[in-house]
Amino acid sequence: MGATTAPAGTASHRGAVLGIPLALLGLALGAVASVFIGVSDVSPATLWADDGHARQLLTVSRLPRTVAILLAGACTAVAGVVMQMLVRNRFVEPSTVGTSESAALGLLIVTIWAPGLALPGKIGVGAVFAVAGTLLFLCVLRAVPIRSVVTVPLVGLMLGGIIGAVAAYIAFRYDLMQTLSAWLTGDFSGVTAGRYEMLWVVGALTVVVYVLADRFTVVGLGRDTATALGLGYRGVMALGLGVVAVTSAVVVVVVGALPFLGLVVPNVVSLLRGDNLRRSLPWVAIGGAALVLVCDVVGRVVRYPYEIPIGVVMGVVGAAVFLWLLLRKAPDVG
Repeated sequence: MGATTAPAGTASHRGAVLGIPLALLGLALGAVASVFIGVSDVSPATLWADDGHARQLLTVSRLPRTVAILLAGACTAVAGVVMQMLVRNRFVEPSTVGTSESAALGLLIVTIWAPGLALPGKIGVGAVFAVAGTLLFLCVLRAVPIRSVVTVPLVGLMLGGIIGAVAAYIAFRYDLMQTLSAWLTGDFSGVTAGRYEMLWVVGALTVVVYVLADRFTVVGLGRDTATALGLGYRGVMALGLGVVAVTSAVVVVVVGALPFLGLVVPNVVSLLRGDNLRRSLPWVAIGGAALVLVCDVVGRVVRYPYEIPIGVVMGVVGAAVFLWLLLRKAPDVG
């Protein structure tokens, strides 16, 4: 009898399943290496030598920073793919549709008129503004004739520029330009124990997205298809917008905006793994965390001992990949 071979699809699925633990292992090794990169002397040798200063720096700064990097990267990437499903366009994410700028505007307003409000309250206001900015973007899309998929992110970038200009004007009037700049430029240098824990909230929202991945996939097929399949279209849309808004607000207030992350990672994962959201979502989360980790390390070592904010590094990398995606898609649109 001839030897039997496993179907190609089965082998591919088995490879994908085995690839996730390997990717997690690589991410864990990168995170461990990141912990020991910095100006202060924190190394296995100093920790083993019972250096109290090194251990304190490890627990107060280095470990919280690394955890914040992983959470912010994974959650922002997942928020990006959720927004792409809701808008049905591969070239959108919170930083290209005005969501991040709207969250920063909300945080700016609450800082001016209610400075004593607790952090969860400020994040709540930022989330409300983020939802409002996203809804405004969707309303503008309905009024603008879409002749190309490239039109959608261009509209979002222009809307984000307008919202950002309004925020800059208000910040200038109240001498808060530095604060606004910190929100709109991602930077992990100020992350310490007690200042990043809200990121666990958006980590929980990412788990919710994975549980409801099939519903978001159906919503991505359009209102008519989702309704025909018996799905509560408005409810899933509201949940998705809530996830994107809360994630954007929390990330902006804790570490600042991470431009193009939610656009680059989902598109690359889609090219490599396809569009099945439940299968691709773990890769999106891992890819987002890995990309932020790499960019953060680059920012720390390229001008050592000085540090380049990760928002600058992400902006350069993300813009380059965004341009490549646009040029790659150009023959298929318009």
